Amino acid sequence: MRQQTSIIRYFVAVVGLSAALIGGLASAQSYPNKPIRLVVPFAPGGAADAIARTLGEYMQNALGQPVIIDNRPGAGTTIGVGSVAKASPDGYTLLLSGDAAAINEASGRKLSYDLRKDLSPVAIVYTGTQFLLVKNDSQFVGVKELVAFGRANPGEIKFGSSGQGTSTHLSAEIILSAAGVKALHVPYKGVAPALNDLMGGIVDFVVVGSSAALPAIKGNRLRPLAVTGTQRISTAPDAPTLIEQGVNVETKSWYGLFAPAQTPKDVLAKLSETVLTAVNDPDLALRFTNLGGSVAKTTPAEATRHVSSEVEKYKAVLAERGINLQ
Repeated sequence: MRQQTSIIRYFVAVVGLSAALIGGLASAQSYPNKPIRLVVPFAPGGAADAIARTLGEYMQNALGQPVIIDNRPGAGTTIGVGSVAKASPDGYTLLLSGDAAAINEASGRKLSYDLRKDLSPVAIVYTGTQFLLVKNDSQFVGVKELVAFGRANPGEIKFGSSGQGTSTHLSAEIILSAAGVKALHVPYKGVAPALNDLMGGIVDFVVVGSSAALPAIKGNRLRPLAVTGTQRISTAPDAPTLIEQGVNVETKSWYGLFAPAQTPKDVLAKLSETVLTAVNDPDLALRFTNLGGSVAKTTPAEATRHVSSEVEKYKAVLAERGINLQ
């Protein structure tokens, strides 16, 4: 009798396991079978929105299902990021976010989610060079002059940013730290007012991304003192790098695609394959170049390492510069 019971339990277990495997295979084969929602924790019209819509278009064509862009700005991106962290891990709710999410994780703020535990990076898709801008008639001809003045006059240089703890703020702090300069931070509520006050001479420089910098440069409203990547870029070939001018540091903005943690591995693999195909398309690469950046080509494992590295980088900057974002 006991032997019969054991045999029955064995067959029940085998049938259950087989059903689970078949169900998982069927799920992987049928994904996606309904629209995918891509959450962007920024308002429409900015760089993140443009990147998401460009990538979403390619994903939609490849996957055969609509990719709906859901702009959910607010609370320094934590509303949108948090909504995806709590979403069902089925591959139908995704996130496009970047350095802002890493900064929030590094800040020590109490968040409703843990970026590295509650979200699975699928790929880093975009990196963007930033610009150190000054007004056209600035006394600083190049970075060397700005650094020399800053070292001789600690705290007299004023720099603007799009807000306390934003990537534009912390990129400037990284540059100043590498240059050995102390300066006064003037935070604004967005990039536009910071650039307006830069043109008006209220602040001495601002570090911003390409999407904001290039129109101001091409319109002859502001002058690039440097690009912050390791190489000059084709959209502003006359702007030298920081490294060329003696400040051995690089800063970049970036955006990546995330899924909720516990999303099935086969679904993540399909998303990764789709994204890698998209970023290898010359047309998409050109569209990202026109935004002032370039495509990134990473596996989920590489993206995971990148996100963790960025969080630790920002933790170090905040501690070194004595910046409290609580």
